Amino acid sequence: MVSKLDQLKTMTTIVADTGDMESIRAFKPTDCTTNPTLILKAAQMQAYDHIVDEAIHWGRTHHAHVSQVTDRLAVNFGQELAAIVPGRVSTEVDADLSFDTEAMIAKAKALIADYEARGVGRERILIKLASTWEGICAAQVLKRESIDCNMTLLFSMPQAIACAQIGAYLISPFVGRILDWHVKNEGKTYTSETDPGVISVQTIYNFYKAHGISTIVMGASFRNQGEIEALAGCDRLTIAPQWLEALANDHAPLKRKLSAVAPKTPSPFVHVDEKSFRYALNEDAMATEKLAEGIRIFAKDLQTLRDLVIKRMAAA
Repeated sequence: MVSKLDQLKTMTTIVADTGDMESIRAFKPTDCTTNPTLILKAAQMQAYDHIVDEAIHWGRTHHAHVSQVTDRLAVNFGQELAAIVPGRVSTEVDADLSFDTEAMIAKAKALIADYEARGVGRERILIKLASTWEGICAAQVLKRESIDCNMTLLFSMPQAIACAQIGAYLISPFVGRILDWHVKNEGKTYTSETDPGVISVQTIYNFYKAHGISTIVMGASFRNQGEIEALAGCDRLTIAPQWLEALANDHAPLKRKLSAVAPKTPSPFVHVDEKSFRYALNEDAMATEKLAEGIRIFAKDLQTLRDLVIKRMAAA
């Protein structure tokens, strides 16, 4: 009997949400995404000491700033991941730059330059940017230079519309974090069909397809297997190893839930400018809170990674 993971692969592009290369080899996804939290976790695994050691040695010999060393560490992981997956690897720009368009552009170009110096072309990389107004503006500029972006920390339709307007390559709506907010604030129990995170992605997906928007929708941040199954047929799904394993061990039939062939009738496409974007986001308490929280979490884990690098450099 075919596993649910193999069934899902026939209708959705599978993306591994991890920096653990052994998990990627085991489940054979098409793409891979990383973020500061995942890089921090992988950097503390003994199996990847050689990747960290190379960045530390480079940092010491080049008298590099700690942020340059963490960038190199991220690219070190990305380079090895790119050798395993046939598709794209996502590498995230520092979360503490999420409100600085020019800094995000500069960081993205530096990351791409490092990849290209190692023979990994920009067509293999997605630069992850927070879906702030500044991040969306940065993605617009980067697109002109053939640098594709993965717009992360996306929780609302105004963010999705703004990303579509500038022709972003891919968006990552965060299913589980939306569910977390509603459970905490409403105290309800949800099924896969009523899960507000699932409904958010379904709504964005159908809106994009009905309006002929080419931006890829990649559901992310799952809390249970049911959320993943409820989005079967989505363009892409980025899935953590624990859920990849659960799907691989489940051999029940899996039904397609989303299809670009027959999207539901959408609401009108109303363009947003900076003022209307900020106001609409402000009116959505969940999206506002989860975007801010996500940036804080990634920035905190990035600082922990920097502290680890400083300690390793001092001990080298």
